[in-house]
Amino acid sequence: MNHKIAIVGFGGMAGWHYDEIQTIGNLEIAGIWDIREERRQCAAEKGLHVYGSLEELLADQESDLVLIATPNDVHKPVAIAAMKAGKNVISEKPVTLSSGDLQEMMDVSEETGRFLTVHQNRRWDEDYLTVKKILEEGKLGELFRLESRVHGSRGIPGDWRQEKEHGGGMILDWGVHLLDQILLLFADVPLRRVYATVTNVTNQLVDDGFYAELVFANGVTALVEVGTSNFVSLPRWYILGTDGTAVIEDWSLNGRIVRASGVDEKDVTPVITAAGLTKTMAPRRDDSIFTEELPKVKSDVREFYYNVMAVLEGREESLIRLPQVMRVMKLMEAIAKSAETGEAVRFEE
Repeated sequence: MNHKIAIVGFGGMAGWHYDEIQTIGNLEIAGIWDIREERRQCAAEKGLHVYGSLEELLADQESDLVLIATPNDVHKPVAIAAMKAGKNVISEKPVTLSSGDLQEMMDVSEETGRFLTVHQNRRWDEDYLTVKKILEEGKLGELFRLESRVHGSRGIPGDWRQEKEHGGGMILDWGVHLLDQILLLFADVPLRRVYATVTNVTNQLVDDGFYAELVFANGVTALVEVGTSNFVSLPRWYILGTDGTAVIEDWSLNGRIVRASGVDEKDVTPVITAAGLTKTMAPRRDDSIFTEELPKVKSDVREFYYNVMAVLEGREESLIRLPQVMRVMKLMEAIAKSAETGEAVRFEE
C-alpha cells in the first residue's frame, strides 16, 4: 500500500526526513509548506511540490500523513488542524509544550479517529539499545545506578531554540530524548522522586543544560544530564551493578564492561596517595576481574516509518505510545518545577 506524506516546516530536521524517505518503499512526499520563502525555494529545487498555504496542504486529498517539523510551539495547532482535516499526524519531538496541550491533542485524535504519533527517533540509537541489552542480560548483577549524559561546548544553536515562547531550552530539546530512553528502561517501575537543577551559562531566557536525579521504586537512581558548555565530555553512559560496571564513551560505542570474576580478594595492597594509604580505593587485582566488549546492537531508524505505515494499514500497533509520551512530558514538567523550587518533586506516588 502506498502512502503520501505532506511536510509542514522544511528546515534542518525536515531535510533529514526527506533523505530517509527517499530510501523507503511505498512512501513518498506529496509536498511541503513552510512560512519562509527560502525554505520553499529549497524544496522546489529538490523537485518537491510546494503548497501555497497550510490550508492548501491540509486540503490535499492525495496525502494521508502530515509530518510537523516546525518550532515546538507550532506542533499543537498544526496537529489539531491536520487531524480535523482527516490526516494522520507525525509530530517532531517534543510533541508539544505541556502535558495539558498533549491531552488536548490526544482528545482530538480520539474524536477524529486519526493516528497521532511522535518521532522519538533516539529509541533507535545504538548506544541506548546496547545499554538495554546489557540490562536485559543481567551482565552487571543487580543494577543500582545508571548515568546518561550528552555534552557539547557550543551553547544553544542560534535559532528559535533560544526562545522560551517557541519551546526552547535543553529540557525540551535533548531531555525529551534522554528521559524517554530512561523511562523505557524502567517502563513498569514507578518513578518516585525527581530532583533537578538547570544551567544558564550562555542563555538567560531558557535552560542551556540540566541535571536530574531520578529515584525509582526498585531502588535504582538514574542521573540524566545535558550540558552545552562542557569542553571535556563525560561518558555517554555509565552503568553500575553489584557485579560489574559498564561504560559507553560515545555514540561510536567505544567502551567496555568490567565484571567480577568470582575470586575473593582477601589481601588488598594499599594505594599510596599524597597524604596516606588507602585500601578502600585500591584497584582490584587482575585475577579478580575481567573485561569484555560491549554487546553492540545495530538498528535501522527507518523502522519508525515502517511501523507508522503498518499502523495505518492495521498490521501493527504503534511502537511509540501516547501514554509513554505523556509520562515523559510530565517528567519534564517535574524537572522544571524542581529546578525552580530547589526541592525534590514526588512523582508517580
